[in-house]
Amino acid sequence: MGSRVTFFEVEILDWKTKQQLCFLDKVEPHATISDIRLMFHKSYPQWYPARQSIRLDPKGKSLRDEEILQHLPVGTTATLYFKDLGPQIGWTMVFLTEYAGPLFIYFLFYFRMPFVYGLDDKLTSSPHPVVNLACICHSFHYIKRLIETIFVHRFSHGTMPLRSIIKNCFYYWGFAAWLAYYINHPLYTPPSYGQKQINFAVIMFLICEAGNFSIHVALSDLRRDGSKIRKIPYPTKNPFTWLFFFVTCPNYTYEVGAWISFTIMTQCVPVGLFTFLCFIQMTVWAKDKHYTYVREFKDYPSLRMPIIPFLL
Repeated sequence: MGSRVTFFEVEILDWKTKQQLCFLDKVEPHATISDIRLMFHKSYPQWYPARQSIRLDPKGKSLRDEEILQHLPVGTTATLYFKDLGPQIGWTMVFLTEYAGPLFIYFLFYFRMPFVYGLDDKLTSSPHPVVNLACICHSFHYIKRLIETIFVHRFSHGTMPLRSIIKNCFYYWGFAAWLAYYINHPLYTPPSYGQKQINFAVIMFLICEAGNFSIHVALSDLRRDGSKIRKIPYPTKNPFTWLFFFVTCPNYTYEVGAWISFTIMTQCVPVGLFTFLCFIQMTVWAKDKHYTYVREFKDYPSLRMPIIPFLL
C-alpha cells in the first residue's frame, strides 16, 4: 500500500486585525505559496495574487511564491497572515514610464520651448557644443534603459505598487527637468577646462554605459531558462564583467560612473547632486543584495564588496 498523504489546513488572517479571512481545507503538503495565493484569490477576487503579501508573522517578510507549505515551520494546521499591497503595475511598464519621461522632458528644455525660458528663446540652440553633446549622452542613457527593459531585463518580482511608481516618476522626471533647465539655460557656461575635460568625460561615460549594459546582459543570462532562483553571478569573457571579481553589483558601479562623467562633462551643480543621491540609493541597494548573497551562499567570493572595490 502507498503511504498516506497528510493534508494541511491553512487559516489566513488579516495581518492587522487578526480576523480570519479564509480557511483552506485539505491543502496538499507540496502546495506552494503561489498555489495558496490562487486559492485565496478565488475567495477574494479583488485581491489578485500580485496584491497579496502572505507571511508567517504579521510583521514579518512576505513568503516567496516558490516556498512549499510542508517545508515551512508550521504544523498541519498552519496560520498565515495576509496584507494587501495595494494596486500593482508590471515592472516592464514601471521602467518604461520612469525612463521615457526624462527622455522627453529633457527635449523640452533642449529645444528651449517658449514656456520654459521665454519667447525670445523659442527653438533657439545653444552656442556651446557641450550642450548638444550632453543632450546626446542623456538621450542615449535613457534610450539604452528602455531597450534593456524590453529586451534584456528578467524580473524576479512581477509587479510594483502603484504608489511607488508615482514616487519614482516624481524623482526621475523632476530631476530630469532640473538638470535640463540649467544645462540648456541661455546663461549656461561650459566646463572650466574646455574640450579636454569634455573629451575625458565622454570617454568615461561611454565606457561606463558599455559596462552597465554588459552587466545587465550577464545577469539576464543567469535566468535565461525563466528560473527565479538566485544564482551567483561570475565574470564572463566580456572584460566589462570582470568587475564581478571585486563587487557584487557592478551594474550600480558603472551607473554611478556614468553620472559622475556626466557631471564632469556639464560641470553643473544639479547634476552633481543627482549623482550623489544616486550613489546613496544604489549603495543601499547594493549592500542589501550583497548581504543576501552572503547569507544564502556559503561559498560566496569573500573579495567582493557591494559597490566600490576594496572599500564599500
